[in-house]
Amino acid sequence: MKTTLSFDDVLLVPKYSDIISRAEIDISSGFAGKRYDLPIISSPMDTVTESSMAISMSERGALGIIHRYSSVEEQTSLTRQVSVTSGRAAAAVGVTGDFEDRATALYDAGARILCIDVAHGHHILVKRALKKLRDIFGEDITLIAGNVASAQAFSDLESWGADAIRVGIGGGSICSTRIQTGHGTPTFQSVLDCGQARQSAKIIADGGIRTAGDMVKAIAAGADFVMLGSLLAGTDESPGSVFIDNNTKKYKVYRGMASRAAQQDWRGRVSSLEGITTTIPYKGPVDFILTDLAQNIRSGFSYSGARTIKELRDSCKFIRQTPSGTFESGTHILEPR
Repeated sequence: MKTTLSFDDVLLVPKYSDIISRAEIDISSGFAGKRYDLPIISSPMDTVTESSMAISMSERGALGIIHRYSSVEEQTSLTRQVSVTSGRAAAAVGVTGDFEDRATALYDAGARILCIDVAHGHHILVKRALKKLRDIFGEDITLIAGNVASAQAFSDLESWGADAIRVGIGGGSICSTRIQTGHGTPTFQSVLDCGQARQSAKIIADGGIRTAGDMVKAIAAGADFVMLGSLLAGTDESPGSVFIDNNTKKYKVYRGMASRAAQQDWRGRVSSLEGITTTIPYKGPVDFILTDLAQNIRSGFSYSGARTIKELRDSCKFIRQTPSGTFESGTHILEPR
């Protein structure tokens, strides 16, 4: 039986650095014929990414994917707002029902990146959807698919025509897939395995990423981008209203798309429950979050003496840490043993 590793199980060993200023560090990543200054993608969730988030992500050199949990008309309207602003919109579709009509409408609205957004990507319906969308649009679009957890799944989606693949099952902060189904793999391990198997498709690490340090670990392990949900939720740009509790603290709702509330809202029925609904503290403008993450990612690169993603991967060395090491790695002054 294989032992798997999560982000907290590993550390990168600091190395000699001749980097004088973090301004020398380029953390950009290439995708769909473009360089993205910030290798971060906002998740296609209805409490994370609509037009405001996607536009703000674009302004920072990152990417936002418009969620699919609305009518075709609503999603195309949001997509059109982004494409006018950035000229390069990304939007999600499913694999059944109206997904072909939805994809066509999104393309007409300016989407040139389509994300096949399902929980279990190593599936015949994803295979069929990739072929169908490629037949319809040819090379005029970039296709993201997933999610997957294994090297074999990654290789299969790559061979089916995915240009980028979301890697990670069951690791999201509001995801209960592993509890409800008994299936999943720690996201760090999945990224490490898929990085060794890939030919050309981009890896998007998705789930379980809580800090800039986790992002640096994911990129070093093979990810080209990280996808974020909870870290970007609760901001001005995330969908939903701010509300105030009895203690005058501000919050916004954050929910998994397989939660009871989300399923009831977007399809009028509930099937398998693999997510929860919660509240998250209000955080203000998303730009504050992205600025901090960019600075800390660059700092992480500097500890390995790396100026680019390629240099980080070529030079990095991972070590495992014990539970005591994990405790020591945190800000533990207020946490007695």
